[in-house]
Amino acid sequence: MGDVFVLSPFSGHQESSFDSSQGWQVEENDHPIEEVRLTVDPTDNPNITALTFRTWLIGVMSCVLLSFVNTFFYYRTEQLSIGSVCIQIIALPIGRFLAATLPKKEIKFPFTNWSFSLNPGPFSMKELCLITIFASAGAGDLFAMHVVIVVKAFYHTKINPIAAFLLVQTSQLLGFGWAGIYRKILVDNPYMWWPENLIQVSLYKALHQKEKRKKGTITRFQFFIVVFITSFAYYTIPGFIFPAISTISVLCLIFKKSITMQQIGSGLKGLGVGSFGIDWSTVTNIWGSPLATPASAIFNIMLGFFIGIYVLIPICYWTNAYNVKRFPIISYDIFDYTGHSYNTTRIINNKTFTLNLEEAESYSKINISINFLLAYGTSFAYMTASIIHVALHDGKNILKMWKDTKECDKEKMDVHARLMKRNYEPVPQWWFYVLLVTVIGLSIFTCIGFGRHLQVPWWGLLFIFIIALLFTLPFGVIMATTGQGLNVITEYIFGLILPGNPIANMTYKTYGTASMNQAFTLLRDLNLGHYMKIPPKSMFIVQLTGTMIASFVNFTITSFLLNTIKHKCDPENLSQGSLWTCPNDDVFYNASIIWGLVGPMRTFDKLGNYSALNFFFLIGLLLPIPFWYLSKVFPRNKLLRCIHIPLIIAGGGLFPAHSVNYIMWGTVGIFFNYYIYKRYKEWWARHTYVMSAALDAGVAFMGIFIFFALQFNNISGIDWWGGVADDYCPLASCPTAPQVIIKGCPTVK
Repeated sequence: MGDVFVLSPFSGHQESSFDSSQGWQVEENDHPIEEVRLTVDPTDNPNITALTFRTWLIGVMSCVLLSFVNTFFYYRTEQLSIGSVCIQIIALPIGRFLAATLPKKEIKFPFTNWSFSLNPGPFSMKELCLITIFASAGAGDLFAMHVVIVVKAFYHTKINPIAAFLLVQTSQLLGFGWAGIYRKILVDNPYMWWPENLIQVSLYKALHQKEKRKKGTITRFQFFIVVFITSFAYYTIPGFIFPAISTISVLCLIFKKSITMQQIGSGLKGLGVGSFGIDWSTVTNIWGSPLATPASAIFNIMLGFFIGIYVLIPICYWTNAYNVKRFPIISYDIFDYTGHSYNTTRIINNKTFTLNLEEAESYSKINISINFLLAYGTSFAYMTASIIHVALHDGKNILKMWKDTKECDKEKMDVHARLMKRNYEPVPQWWFYVLLVTVIGLSIFTCIGFGRHLQVPWWGLLFIFIIALLFTLPFGVIMATTGQGLNVITEYIFGLILPGNPIANMTYKTYGTASMNQAFTLLRDLNLGHYMKIPPKSMFIVQLTGTMIASFVNFTITSFLLNTIKHKCDPENLSQGSLWTCPNDDVFYNASIIWGLVGPMRTFDKLGNYSALNFFFLIGLLLPIPFWYLSKVFPRNKLLRCIHIPLIIAGGGLFPAHSVNYIMWGTVGIFFNYYIYKRYKEWWARHTYVMSAALDAGVAFMGIFIFFALQFNNISGIDWWGGVADDYCPLASCPTAPQVIIKGCPTVK
């Protein structure tokens, strides 16, 4: 079953030549998306093994390992995150070793006719794909665990462990229901192509397939090895020797005493003018690899970034709208009217764990920085713009597919759908429906049985399920075509319905947002299985098992850490040198205050400071309409066809990253996916996605090595100017309003 690369007419570049006598099926590559045609082979061999004993052994171990490591180190100041790409590389030699050493013995299940072989033959690319799906379940961040952390470590109250465990499991499994409902539209439709998956496909092919090397060239696997070693070696510089190279803010190095210039120039705490980073992790920090994002999406996001960061924020800040000069220009913290951190404990009723209205009235309204305001404003606009954009551009096709309950005719299918339909049984729809009904029932039981701990009435869950059901489709369409997504819908709605209940708001956010995010992950993986020709039932089993294992391991490790480490997530009370600071849970905690404890009525309505932000809902609702109309009037205008209002809006929010991340992400993405794609398409087709995977893998493996070899042994780095991961812009976080006194900042008169 070895695959040999030769020149082929399929898409004008090197493709695979497959021996039909071994079961290979080759069809015309008629996929409508060029990037997919250039990357995914129009072939399949249904005789290749997929869900084997090796898949289960390596896959389950990978899922447990990644869940344990990523959870354990997620809460530390020096974080460690291992992605599935690491397992993807390591699993290949392990799988081949097992294929060479395991006995070819049939194992029968007692009292059944079922049996399996310990060694069904050569280790296949389909096995490697399923192992990676297993691993990716353990590599992800479980949204529900933020609720447990914030309740116990930030609010310092208790939550029933059974309620917490059920919250984690049900919120993750709920996504299977939404994925099952929309899989026909978001997976089977060839125009829903999930760009991130092309990196995975390219890496599988580079690692697994044999390739004939032309004289004077290198194979894709050799190219991967060269880039991987280079990335691995280079990351010693930003990862240990010279961390400051990750963000270099030129203006701050020149104007060391000017607040304004540091606000303009800081890539971490300011607008990032003249700021850059020579570090792949800086490039991928926010939107992931730019090489996986289409050039049109990058242009739209960067247009939004420039409008938001270089037009709206400067105008609002230097005209002192909403008194924002009292606060840092870039910050995700919340403040009182004096410009100091908001004292949350003052407004909480310790007996009922709800808002103390009298204290809230006498203390201060919630205040946030201008970039945080813009982030929420763009989130509001993104919600309505997404619905209108998808309805206008894709509504007819979606409605047609929704009405068509029968399988599409062969003539209407693309090559990958035809191969999948011919060779494999689909997952019955009732599997998803049964799982959805079961999880909904278990979720309602969780909220009724542990209402005191979660503050959630059962009727609220039904409402949140309807919201998730409605919003999964428009957000899913955008993610499937651009790789990007964003929303805060559940926080806002239930902040209005149940104000003053922070745990309830976080719970609703978990069931709404987390279940949708899980659905997107599952749909993306189903699409990857579509490209890799994995039997759908095998995909479903692996996804379900991996999700349950990862949820259990994540919950167990987090609970252990919470119960054994004193003052976890509280840097002021932790012992000196302790690394358990939970750097990523601060934003989640602040959001629970804004949306849950204080509530949107006292923040974004007439009782708060920011009621005008609600106009962003209207802006998002109306803005897509004229551009859609113009694209219909002038159908040959390429520029109008490329305008994507939701992405432009999303790019303007600067949430939750820094300006330097946007700048570097956009620069790298435009260079490769526009310039290289236009000028050197054959090189782009062979190398771009492989290069992205190699860069990711090199950074990940060196990051692991640095952590365990050095940082784990309290060797933090070299003590010199460049040994600090900072851009040396301390004044960028200072307020500029007169008489606001902040420690370390000069007082402006």
